[in-house]
Amino acid sequence: MPAPGSGELQLSIEGLVKRYPGSEQNAVDGVSLGVHAGEIFGLLGPNGAGKTSTISVAATRARPTAGRVTLAGVDVVAHGSLARRRLGVVTQVNTLDRSLSVGENLYFHCRFFGLSRREAKQRSSDLLEHFDLAHRRHDRVDRLSGGLAQRAQLARALAHRPSVLFLDEPTAWLDPQSRLALWELIRNLRERERLAVVLTTHSMDEADRLCDRVAIMDHGRILVCDTPEALKRSVATAATVELRLKAPPSPRLFQQLEALHGVEGVLAEENRVKVLTSARDGLVPQLIAKVGSGLLDLSVSETTLENVFISLTGRKLRD
Repeated sequence: MPAPGSGELQLSIEGLVKRYPGSEQNAVDGVSLGVHAGEIFGLLGPNGAGKTSTISVAATRARPTAGRVTLAGVDVVAHGSLARRRLGVVTQVNTLDRSLSVGENLYFHCRFFGLSRREAKQRSSDLLEHFDLAHRRHDRVDRLSGGLAQRAQLARALAHRPSVLFLDEPTAWLDPQSRLALWELIRNLRERERLAVVLTTHSMDEADRLCDRVAIMDHGRILVCDTPEALKRSVATAATVELRLKAPPSPRLFQQLEALHGVEGVLAEENRVKVLTSARDGLVPQLIAKVGSGLLDLSVSETTLENVFISLTGRKLRD
């Protein structure tokens, strides 16, 4: 099997600009990227970074101010209807038709996209089996758990055999077991369908585990784009030391921690402080000494995509 992302270019974004009426700034400011068949591509960034606007244009839900987007070679502006036949979308919100059963949702989706009755019946049955939903074929979708509903949404998004699949925070409200199961399904899809998958997520762990490449956006621009491993190697941070305190850190303590040799950055959230370090040797005792009796516990972790994200955007995810 070809390596992930080595297939034909399925999503091409060239110089994309999106500015909304009444705004003085571009929501998307000159974004260019490409996603290939068999690749899972992660689009990360703080709230307001431009991820949603980029996906909205690519998925034909919004028109670009400038630039060009093609799906499997089809221009999304010039031939919107044809482009929509090339894409599938799964959102974090359940958009299944609640008046229909699980099987009917798939069947009528197939029919909507032009499959014959026989083809739609066969395609629906195949997807129900593949996603382990055959035993829920006749259930109304409002009786499904969150995990089952997302599996049904994923099956429906694939029913018309799209070239590009957009996943918009698909595991945001799932329990850990359902999240892991959906990750496995997404990995299998890459191999089975040879899709180009575009994933937006606020979970750095999800992006690290699933994605072949990741782009980090902020203020409408792509800051970096590479494999998760390459991005983690690119930052000076060797490890993150997390301190849990009895009370929120004072400005003085914050400044003292930042001044220590080997500290690349300090982030505080309520009673927790994350210290990004370029080296661990001898630093942990200094951190403990500075915090003193206000320390409850301490943990050390290796470099993650979160470190990369913070080093580039200078903050945690925005509200």
